[in-house]
Formats: sequence, structure tokens, C-alpha cells
Amino acid sequence: MEFIFERMVNYYETDKMGITHHSNYIRFLEEARCEFLKQINLPYEALEERKIMIPVLNANCTYKHPSTFGDVLVIKTKVTKFTGVQMCVGYEITNKKTGDLVLIGETKHCFTNTELKPINLKKHDEEAYHIFINCMEP
Repeated sequence: MEFIFERMVNYYETDKMGITHHSNYIRFLEEARCEFLKQINLPYEALEERKIMIPVLNANCTYKHPSTFGDVLVIKTKVTKFTGVQMCVGYEITNKKTGDLVLIGETKHCFTNTELKPINLKKHDEEAYHIFINCMEP
């Protein structure tokens, strides 16, 4: 299941060359991931109430085409792997106006309790586990 998030590049997110600074894409991925969690009815606030944290273990980005101030970026987000202990989220960012592929990325996460001790989501919160399972493509 793929989730779509759109956002415009702000002027302050560009560098001296007038292109979006590479470090901002990590923020864009997080914004898209937060929106994805809202769309599946598990926003971060709800996860924290359930004593579930989802720290990032790894982030990987391949930059394909630059974006600039005012560009609207379409960020496609999907869960590519889910074990109940770890999850990988894949991203594809395109420029809405030109259709150019801007970035391909992935973040890897684990599930922890509020003390950052790893948990098995199926044992800790079976309802949340099934929500994530249902996000996987058949």
C-alpha cells in the first residue's frame, strides 16, 4: 500500500546554488512518514500513548535530480519490510510539475518501549501489529 504526501520546497531549504540542500530530504522523509502514520490511524502521539517508539536505525538516499525553491515534491511512502521487531519504509520523491525523479530512499526502524528497549510489536500491541501488517502489499 502506497501513501502520498506533498510538500513545497521553502526558500530557506535551498543552498547557495539555489537547489534543495541534501540534508533537508531526511526531514522530508520524516514528514512523509509522520503523515503515513496519521493515515493508518497510528500517529506518533497514539504510538507514544501505547508506549511504542520507532527510532531510525538507518537512512539511505540516492539523489537523482535536483529540486529548487517553490517545487512541489510528491513523496510516495510504503512499508517495504515488517517483522514486528523492525520495519523498512521506502520512499520515492518526484517533482510534481516536471515528473522528474528527485530521490529514492529508505529508512530502517525498530520498535522499542519508552526506555528504548526493543519490543516485538505482536506481543506488545497486537492491534498496532495488524495495522502495520495490513500496510504491506500482497
